[in-house]
Amino acid sequence: MSRTTELDTAPIHRLLWKYALPAIIAMTATSLYNIVDTIYIGHGCGALALGALTVAKPFMDICAAFGSLVGVGASSLLAIYLGEKDYDKANRVLGNVIVLNIILSAIVMAIGLIWLDPILMAFGASEDTLGYAHDYMEIILFGNILTHIYFGLNAMLRSAGHPRFSMTATIVAVLINIILDPVFIFGMEMGVRGAALATVISQAVAVVWQITKFFDKNELVRFHRGIWRLNRHITGRALAIGMSPFLYNIAHCFVVIIINNQLKNFGGDMAIASYGVINRLTFVFAMMVMGLNQGMQPIAGYNYGAKRPDRVLRIFYVTCAYATGVMASVFILGECFPDVMTRMFTHDAALIAQTIRPMRIICSSMLIIGFQMVTGNLFTSIGKAGKAIFLSLTRQVIYLIPLALLLPLAFTDPLDGVWWSIPASDTLSAVTAVIVLLSTKKRLFK
Repeated sequence: MSRTTELDTAPIHRLLWKYALPAIIAMTATSLYNIVDTIYIGHGCGALALGALTVAKPFMDICAAFGSLVGVGASSLLAIYLGEKDYDKANRVLGNVIVLNIILSAIVMAIGLIWLDPILMAFGASEDTLGYAHDYMEIILFGNILTHIYFGLNAMLRSAGHPRFSMTATIVAVLINIILDPVFIFGMEMGVRGAALATVISQAVAVVWQITKFFDKNELVRFHRGIWRLNRHITGRALAIGMSPFLYNIAHCFVVIIINNQLKNFGGDMAIASYGVINRLTFVFAMMVMGLNQGMQPIAGYNYGAKRPDRVLRIFYVTCAYATGVMASVFILGECFPDVMTRMFTHDAALIAQTIRPMRIICSSMLIIGFQMVTGNLFTSIGKAGKAIFLSLTRQVIYLIPLALLLPLAFTDPLDGVWWSIPASDTLSAVTAVIVLLSTKKRLFK
């Protein structure tokens, strides 16, 4: 009880860091794992395997999108119910998260395994990279149920007042993954299949760790009889709130598909590999901002439910300031040291040379991305699904897809048009976020 009541009494800065720092550490650990994983694959399996990983990533993101549909929506709803002191519904949210994740993940797994190769070809795989991508995604899909439960329970732990326990679960998964990667990839010579198997095993261990917390009878939110039956009101509201990150992830996947195909058309497999390297770098800092968002979410949701709009706006402003500082770091690294950053992932001289210019182009808009991410998360945190969905779609669908298709026609080198479509859409979406926030702030936070 004390963990939840502090959400509307403790100072905002201290509260944000209490909730955000474990999330940032966990997200940074995850992103660093992704870098290490990419380094292992790049050096152990070659540049084509890196390209295959880039092709497989949007498919993985689609699988994760269904997890965020349940996990993020339910965790926001849990925070709101705790703010309203409705503890019965809060516990029912926990049971519904498990059931919904099992159902959705099983459906995604079945569809993915049946049509795996056609999906990967549509995502930009070539004859040279299809085998690598197939081997990787086949194992990832078999572990899809564990992945969904892992992310869903981590979100619930944060909203239930256990950000450090959530962080520990993530770090446990990351450490096991990093240990198993070289064993499977190099020691057992399993290649990309070994990397995927290490991911699934590490998440299985983390799920066991998470479950122990929710069986603790001293917890306000815990497993017990009567919470497992799906409740139409709870599931409907959770899915509505989670629709914003879901659509964002789905849109992002289709954007990556379009960009991968555009890069394949104008630059070949090496251009796709360059995009994968840049994504891995920017992903580290984006994950830090997502950690800030995860720390902000239970605080904003609880105080909105408790009718404390002053604290909701305060946590939003503070989170925006920190997010901008985080993204300033990747701006400096990408603009000033693109060659150094690229050498972390590959020793292929041609790939290094081809990545420097697009890295500078994509990183040019990093300073404004933090604000846009936090603004979208604000509306998700307080249960305003419509505005959150709109902001999640502006960058990916409204701006980036048309620009990725049209800008190559306006450049002498079409490949430059593909690269410039990314910072252009970032700028337009940040401007849109400002307009939406200013036009709705007074009405939402009276």
